[in-house]
Amino acid sequence: MATYSVADAKSGLPKLIDRALQGDEVIISRHGKAVAELRALAAGAHGAAPASYAWLKARRQGRTAVDVTSVELLNELYNE
Repeated sequence: MATYSVADAKSGLPKLIDRALQGDEVIISRHGKAVAELRALAAGAHGAAPASYAWLKARRQGRTAVDVTSVELLNELYNE
């Protein structure tokens, strides 16, 4: 486990990210007290976007159209 001050982390963030990606535990401290931990995301956590986009696109295309615009809807809400 490596501990870095906020100032060191600010000036060397890319290096700290690389260390976290390699599996190292990176702790950031302020005034000698640990305040943050930098670690890599779990495998696959950041790779889900294309599947999520395809699901969202299919869901959007399957919905029925609404005849009221958002402006008209807000006008109705405010007029009541």
